[in-house]
Amino acid sequence: MGLLNMDKLKKGTAYYHLPGLFEFYELYRKFLPLFHEHREYFYDWCEIGSIYGAPADCIWGGGRAGFGDQEPGEVLELMQEYGICARLTFSNSLLEKEHLQDKKCNMLCNLFGKSEGTRNGVIVHSDLLLDYLKINYPELYFVSSTTKVLTDFQELLSEIKREEFLCVVPDFRLNKEFGKLNALSEAEKDKVEFLCNECCWFGCKDRKCCYEAVSRKNLGQICPEHHCAAPDADSGYCFSKAMTNPGFIGVDDIKSIYLPMGFSNFKIEGRGLGSALILEFLLYYMTKPEYQIHVRESIYLDNMLDLF
Repeated sequence: MGLLNMDKLKKGTAYYHLPGLFEFYELYRKFLPLFHEHREYFYDWCEIGSIYGAPADCIWGGGRAGFGDQEPGEVLELMQEYGICARLTFSNSLLEKEHLQDKKCNMLCNLFGKSEGTRNGVIVHSDLLLDYLKINYPELYFVSSTTKVLTDFQELLSEIKREEFLCVVPDFRLNKEFGKLNALSEAEKDKVEFLCNECCWFGCKDRKCCYEAVSRKNLGQICPEHHCAAPDADSGYCFSKAMTNPGFIGVDDIKSIYLPMGFSNFKIEGRGLGSALILEFLLYYMTKPEYQIHVRESIYLDNMLDLF
């Protein structure tokens, strides 16, 4: 159950890193007991590697503006109950030295750093923050954020070689660079964490600008709203659209390509979405088709509920 030691990966197993540590606490409060008590519902080749996220109003936050308001102690208690690693998403790219003393973010690092059993981590972009965390919270491990938009393979390789990082999340546009990916050593493959279900336009040139806008917002800076120039941007996130993305990694890809190549870590995005869509990700990526209705019934279906 869960990934008790991020340093020891079982080969042939997909470790999913799931969104919404704080944002979707209520969903996971129902899903995790189900995953634990009815393991036969789920693929035997997958585990939960971590659940990541950040509460609302965290200035170190990035990637997405956090909206979770669950009490951190309760979140940590749930993760510890099921032996699951928690990752704080502190991927703000625009932090300055004065931001490092933020009480809320330091409190969270202290709380999750001192937890017993499963080792917890931080997803980080800023080297300034990374250096601060290494000194003050050495019990945490660190993940290089996809907000760095590493689209050049040599840049990705340099990031993988950095000893500070246990995992590195490349830009989704490198997901299908199979020749270069397969040439990595086993230790390097263990550090790669693929973003599977990105819906962003494959040809997007503004991804860094988009992330920086979120960073500014989390810092409370007044700045113009970032308007995505991608085709169909107004339609928002659609899983069906994500599945047509050239960088999409589906269940069959994981089983037939990535696991045999020696990769183990797969990130599911969705912190800014709704819990109904997160459940669809859990059903698609983790649940055997014949048991998906069982999971839906346990999570939210009620025969007295009228949806329309």
